[in-house]
Amino acid sequence: MAFWCSHADVYASVEHLSVQGTFLVNEKGEKVVLRGVSLGWHNWWPRFYNASAIKTLKEEWHCTLVRAAMGVEPEGAYLADRKKALACVTTVADAAIANDMYVIIDWHSHGIHTEDAVAFFKEMALRYKGIPNVIYEIFNEPVDNSWEEVKAYAEEVIDCIRSIDSEALILVGSPHWDQDIHLAADNPLADARNVMYTLHFYAASHKEFLRERAEYALKKGLPIFVSECAGMEASGDGKIDKEEWNRWLAWMNKHSISWAAWSVSDKDETCSMFYPTSPDSGWADDDIKEWGLIVKNSLLME
Repeated sequence: MAFWCSHADVYASVEHLSVQGTFLVNEKGEKVVLRGVSLGWHNWWPRFYNASAIKTLKEEWHCTLVRAAMGVEPEGAYLADRKKALACVTTVADAAIANDMYVIIDWHSHGIHTEDAVAFFKEMALRYKGIPNVIYEIFNEPVDNSWEEVKAYAEEVIDCIRSIDSEALILVGSPHWDQDIHLAADNPLADARNVMYTLHFYAASHKEFLRERAEYALKKGLPIFVSECAGMEASGDGKIDKEEWNRWLAWMNKHSISWAAWSVSDKDETCSMFYPTSPDSGWADDDIKEWGLIVKNSLLME
């Protein structure tokens, strides 16, 4: 199986990725762009956390990346039901590996839970040590924490992962729902080896101002990974701004930035890609809502 490498007419099987400057590269040093989707919170939409769904996303949507958004804080999430959370995440990760895809194991939290996060990522790193498909997103979207607090948390969690897997690719969030990436650019982690910083956008709300902020970070040498994005308002609802979504696609392509679109879920909101009546996998176009079809078409065009 293969993924498309940006700026190079070459194909390569899944291999170890690393960070070189602001770019994600393969073992030959060629730029790589991963594109795919994020599953919704596992605690609310566990039905999509199945191997058949991942296979469909690879074969029919041409995803090279899937993100397992493991809820941490809400009712029924990791802190309340660890066993269910681990079952959902590992099912998706194992399926992605079997389908030669990359997978983001996402600590989908809005606050700091250092002790729990360290324990979780230690378990994941021991399970997936040395497997190139697995990417660790250690903090989904910091909301009220300062960059200094997020940085201290990140250093502790990264140290834990690195003690087990020295080469794993790790994604770090920034304050204000991953929009204050300029703060991370001004005070980055000391050990930046194979670390990228996440930027999240919802195109109808986050426009040129956020791209300018990201441009600033790139110019300062900060590698960016868009681990969550969509075309509507930041609430996840409202009208899809197709023109702004296309501007973001062009911007990410220009800078060889990987992305995952939100979300594989069936909530009554614009950003949920499926209807409640849709099957768990093997979707026909009639099963997919407008946003899901836009994402699917965006992926198939690449």
